[in-house]
Order: sequence, then structure tokens, then C-alpha cells
Amino acid sequence: MLQELSIQNFAIIPQLNLSFHEGMTALTGETGAGKSIIIDAVGLLTGGRGSTDFIRQGANKAVLEGLFDKPKSIELTILLESLGIDAQEDSLLMQRDLLASGKNVCRVNGRMVNTSALRQIGEFLVDIHGQNEHQELMNEERHLNMLDEFGGLELKEIKSAYQASFQTFQKSLSIYKKRMKNEKEFAQRVDMLGFQIKEIEEADLSIGEEEQLQKERNRLANFQKVSKNLSDAYEALASETDSSLDRIGVAMSSMEAIEELDKEYANILDTISNAFDLLQDAASNIDRQRDLMDMDEDRLDEIETRLELITQLKRKYGETIEDILEYYQEISEELADSKDQGESLEEIETKTKQLRKIAWENGLKLREMRQAFAVELIKEIQNELKGLYMDKTQFDVRFNEYERFHLAEEGIENCEFYITSNPGEPLKPLVKVASGGEMSRVMLALKTIFAKSAGITSIVFDEVDTGVSGRVAQAIADKIHKISTNSQVLCITHLPQVAASADYQYLIEKEVVAGRTQTNVSELQEIDRVREIARMLSGEQITGLALEHARELLYRR
Repeated sequence: MLQELSIQNFAIIPQLNLSFHEGMTALTGETGAGKSIIIDAVGLLTGGRGSTDFIRQGANKAVLEGLFDKPKSIELTILLESLGIDAQEDSLLMQRDLLASGKNVCRVNGRMVNTSALRQIGEFLVDIHGQNEHQELMNEERHLNMLDEFGGLELKEIKSAYQASFQTFQKSLSIYKKRMKNEKEFAQRVDMLGFQIKEIEEADLSIGEEEQLQKERNRLANFQKVSKNLSDAYEALASETDSSLDRIGVAMSSMEAIEELDKEYANILDTISNAFDLLQDAASNIDRQRDLMDMDEDRLDEIETRLELITQLKRKYGETIEDILEYYQEISEELADSKDQGESLEEIETKTKQLRKIAWENGLKLREMRQAFAVELIKEIQNELKGLYMDKTQFDVRFNEYERFHLAEEGIENCEFYITSNPGEPLKPLVKVASGGEMSRVMLALKTIFAKSAGITSIVFDEVDTGVSGRVAQAIADKIHKISTNSQVLCITHLPQVAASADYQYLIEKEVVAGRTQTNVSELQEIDRVREIARMLSGEQITGLALEHARELLYRR
């Protein structure tokens, strides 16, 4: 329900703060006082179309705020969470600024949203019915959903089963169409993946292999140079005729002969001996390397061929062997997934047809149950219309079946409400019936039935009682009050019977302050209500009889 409403610089309202109650609240006042402006503000807060014309003359912007109880709706919770709004709060603060530049700034619980999101949230909060507005009830596309709401949990379960089978069918159909369109591309992709996997597998790459091959190639490519220099080095150190080791050996013998004569000579001998040992080890290592030298021309060719293969694979699949092997893992998984989903086109087609049949059968069950509930709805509507003095009015729910095997999200058929109030005249679509007192009663009959299941926390009636009087006016008043037992009702009315039936009454008045017109709103207490209802009965000249009649209307509540 709407708890608080704050309006600033909106039309002829400079500043207004209102608190509302549960039950039924009547908004009354003379024509032109600004009653509909308040409803316009509520409409804009819940996503209605804005205009700079709403901004009070001389102001830069109009500011609207409304505090609503948050309905217990899973759909609303999901919507709020998707918009990043805390869905745990028990209330929703809706804010909207209309700027003179034409821009709108909208917030919900302090989080900025666009007008589309504001409208989506507003659909869960307020249902506004004006004299010439055909919103939810007057939209034939909503009639099927309204019938489903009337069917309650029993119908909801059947509908859920149908929609689950419909979605499964749609998913399979989407896969089939995609495969139909991309069958050639799909086959080419699978072939390409298979070729690439085979090529990498046959290469049998190993990490570090390229570096080892390059090292071995360098050694084999420089065989002559390495062999000659190893031989020259060995000859210099250990030649049989004139080697460095022999000469060092002579030096060692010479120093051995005099080492006892001076400690320094002994130190020199030690240095020469160490050098001799190191050079002797070096000569042995050089000789060993010479023995290992074995020029294999075929091995060099093998290495060159292998390195060329690695280079080609690197051009295709990655800059390093590690990259190639990582790519190999990725395409192997993709090919495996392709094979897992690799049903033939014929198999997918057969499966899709089977799923279509299942969905169709569930659709038939849903249609059968809808038709049964439609009979009950017709009876209830007829009963409500009798209470509104429309005994001769006929109401019907007509189904428009789709062509065979045509499936839609909501089922295999649609429906529309038909009505006639004139005996002998054919029933016509409800949405095409002329507005006025007659349409007001039809709408109230429908709203009385659907108010409980609609889940809307606040319902606004903007002069829906126009064109009726007498006993019909009292019947409408009773219906509106009955609706308020399930939802908060705000009702702009000129009928004293409707105003008297309300639990609360607000008087909207227009006055001139400092040369400018403005609207004021005040909540009426019992004695003030008597005078206002008497005014509605007799006009400006309030008579004693009018006061007495007003008291009678109030006391019969």
C-alpha cells in the first residue's frame, strides 16, 4: 500500500505531504480543485509518462516521492535484485524528479533507475483505473493471464508443467535450427580440429626438446672447428715430442733439487706441482672429448628436419612448445564436447518432434482446465453484475485456438472477454464496449473478483463512477469498498454514496495565495465529512435535509 506521498512544485501544488491508510480512502472536492493531479503524481511515481508541463510555473523541477509497503512477490524480489536494489527491505521509496530540461531522475530506495525499471516495479504496487483508461482489465492480451489467476494454484501447476515442456521443446528446436544453418560449418570445424590434433599428436613434442636439439645441432655443425682446436690444445699440453707437461715436469725436477735450501723454493715447487696436476687433468678431459667426437651427417639432417617441424607448428599453434601443447589440450576438449553433442541432424529432428508432441499434450490439458475455470468465471461475473443492477448483461470467455501444433509461451490458445448488456444483441469484445456508467460497473465486477488474486497493493479509481446515480451509485460504492478489503483503494469521486462508503476521506481544495493558485489537501474528521457529503448532495447551498441525508449515508457504512 501507499503510506506516504510527497509532492513539490507539481502543477498547481507547491508543497504537499500526505499520509494514507489501509482500506478505502475517498478524495473529494469541487471540479478543478486538483484531485486528478494527485493521481497523476502517483502515476508518474510508478513509471507513467512524464512531461515538463507538470512542473509548476517558475520552478526548475518537480519532485515526487512515495513510500510503499513492498508486496510479498517472488517476481518483484527477482526484479529488484536484478536492478541491484535491496530486496530485503519491507518498504520501497520511489522518487522521481522532473527537470525543466526534459530529463527524469528516478530512484528506488536511493538507487538510480531508468523510467522503464520504475514502471516495471510500479506494476506490482499500483493499479490506476481512470474514466477512459483501459489498463490491465481493458487489455485483451491480459485476459488469458487473468483467467489463469482466477484458476489459482491448481491451474498454475498445470501451466507450469506446460511451460516447462514448452521451454524444453524450444531449446531443442533452437539447437535443430542452429545445426540446420551451420551443419556445413560444424562439419568443417570438426574436421579441422581432428586434423590439428592429429598433426600435434604425431609430432610428439616434449617441453625443452627444442633447446636440446639446438645445442646438439650447434655442436655437430661446428665439428671441424671443435675437432681441430681440441687436437691443437692436446698437442700443446701433452705432445710426445715437445709438450708443456714435459717442460713443467723438468721445472718441477729442478725445484725439487733445491727445495730444502729455502722455504720459498718449496713454495714455488708447490705452485708448479699444482699447475702440473691441473694441466694434466685438462689434457685428460681434452683427450676424452676427442674420443667422443664422432661426426654423424645423418644425425645433423635429422635434427634440422625436427627443428623445421617445430618451427612450422609454432607458426600455426603458438610461440613455444608449451603454447602448442596448451592449444592441443583446448582443441581436444572442444572436439570431445562436439562429439558429445554430435547427434545427427536426423536424431535432433526426431527428438524435437517428440518434445513438441509432449508440449502439445500438456497444452491440451491446460486448455481443458482453462475452459472449466472459464465457466466458473462467467458465473461469478454474472453474479457480480446482478449486484450492480445489470441483470440482463451477458458475459463470456471466448478462446481463440492457434493452428494445430502452434505452441506459445502461455499455451496453445488465447482468450478474450466478451459482453453485451442488451438482450438480443450479439456479444462483443469487452475492450470495444463504450465507456461510461455501464463500463464502470463491468470493470468493478471484474475488479471485485480479480482484486484478491492480482497481488496489487494499491488500486486507484479516478472517477470511474461517472454517469451513474441512485441505487446504481450505492451498488458501485459497495463494490469499491468490497475491493478495499483486499487492497488499499484510493478513489476520486463526485458521488456522495461512494464518499460515504469510504473508511477515510480527504478534501481537495483550491485557493489563491500571494496571487497564485495552489491546491491544499486535508483529511476530514467525522463532522467535516458530514458537511462535505452534504455539499456533494446539494451543492454550495447546504440544507438541513442534505446534512441529515449525509449523516444517514455515513452511518449506514
